[in-house]
Amino acid sequence: MAVISVFLVAVVCLTSSVYATKGVIQLDSLTFDKIVGKFDATLVKIDVQYPYGEQHDEFGLLSKELVKTSDLLIAEVGVQDYGENENKDLADRFGAKKDDFPVLLLFKGQNPEPIKFPAAETFKSDRIKAFLRQNTGIKLLLANCLEQFDRLAEQFVALSAKEQQGQVLEQTRSEASKLESDEDKKSADIYVKLMSKVIERGLKFIDSENERVKNLLAGKITDAKRKELQMRVNILQSFLQMSNSGDSSKTEL
Repeated sequence: MAVISVFLVAVVCLTSSVYATKGVIQLDSLTFDKIVGKFDATLVKIDVQYPYGEQHDEFGLLSKELVKTSDLLIAEVGVQDYGENENKDLADRFGAKKDDFPVLLLFKGQNPEPIKFPAAETFKSDRIKAFLRQNTGIKLLLANCLEQFDRLAEQFVALSAKEQQGQVLEQTRSEASKLESDEDKKSADIYVKLMSKVIERGLKFIDSENERVKNLLAGKITDAKRKELQMRVNILQSFLQMSNSGDSSKTEL
């Protein structure tokens, strides 16, 4: 099944429009049912044929952040409102009206009935990720995150005793020392530093640090600094989605 899914996605990629969003599969009336249902979850954006603007940029950011999440497919359907009205049948099929574009639909497995991203919800990458977590149970592996270190983060935030947290920290340092890629080493170093700070200040540090970094990202910074901060905020989500999963009183990002 996995091999077939990869093949189908490759075919769609090769035939996609030059206007395709990086990391997003372009679907149409002929390919939609062949692709959707081949993954644990598929997130589809129904939009105008050539989308632009802040919401489209947020969708592009989301696709880059979730590029490592293999159980999730991110796709897009461009609807033409002139000429042959391409893909309008798909929009009509799911009740997606032009005035409401962009419309986000989440398909779980082969279930033909999608879950719609609330129209009243803010169309931001972090809110869409929260929507995905709440409705799929998939652990989202964001860009610059490392799967084995996410598992260690999960173990870490489940512990309250500093001694036990320290043991996980030492294990994380040990795993970091085995890495060869410079990029992976940079990521691992962030996991280690975050764990160290939590042992020093408590889990509340993760929430405050997340807000601090997001505020910095919202300001005027260089591209290099933005990349550095985005790496940090992505890894912070690994701690947040674990620590918030069992506490509804916390703000989910």
